[in-house]
Amino acid sequence: MDRSSNLLDEALGLDDYQTKSSSVASGRVVLIEDCVETSGAFVLHHLIKRSLTPHSSGIVIFVAFAQPFSHYDRVLRKMGCNLVVQRDNKRFLFFDMLTLECPDGDGGKTNEGGLLELYGKIHEAVEICALSEDNRNCITIMIDDISLMEVAANGSSNHVLDFLHYCYTLTTQFGCLLVSLNHEDIYSSMEGPTLILQMEYLADIMIKAEPLATGLATDVHGQLTILNQGISDGLGNSRNKLRNFHFKVKENSVDYFYPGTRG
Repeated sequence: MDRSSNLLDEALGLDDYQTKSSSVASGRVVLIEDCVETSGAFVLHHLIKRSLTPHSSGIVIFVAFAQPFSHYDRVLRKMGCNLVVQRDNKRFLFFDMLTLECPDGDGGKTNEGGLLELYGKIHEAVEICALSEDNRNCITIMIDDISLMEVAANGSSNHVLDFLHYCYTLTTQFGCLLVSLNHEDIYSSMEGPTLILQMEYLADIMIKAEPLATGLATDVHGQLTILNQGISDGLGNSRNKLRNFHFKVKENSVDYFYPGTRG
């Protein structure tokens, strides 16, 4: 495989194909930030496929506020991953939150109760998976996406923050990997975007999908900036790694390349 196609994996620390793990190190928090002009959903799809590779025993607990199961299954099938099979094998647990009831009005009890009930189901699923010898590799919790979770909670960022902090405890208690997608630009006109600042504070890896500074291009769809914090060098030291490169989303894959390297 060409090295340029592995730029995302290299930035995430997944470029060592001799290691057993095919996912980001357990116990970490990954935050994907995108905007209306440039979607970062393809990064989420990439991580789903990596987490469900045949030679691993990891599982994915997917919380969907953005799309139904059929959407993710259709996208992943094009990438060579059958989510129906993975679901039947109990490696892909899907929580469809498109119908989460959050009535108008204050709805405080209903909003908070709905997210607390969701967390209870996630916690129960994590406990069951953690006790299974077949699934000791990595448990990945994915949320798509945080901004729509806040909409479902009638704009209650406090309830969303509580939910995210509860999920964060699972990274330390069970060594889960927490991956979430958020639309950063919806907060641009708000004062004190507490929600996104809290998520950025908790994140070990921040992935930002942005349009090109030079504007639209036919052969480049945008750029990724990835900050991978606290990487161990094997000698007891840690360092941060910052990468920036361009990408082009195709029908069943994504090309990654450094600026100026495509003819």
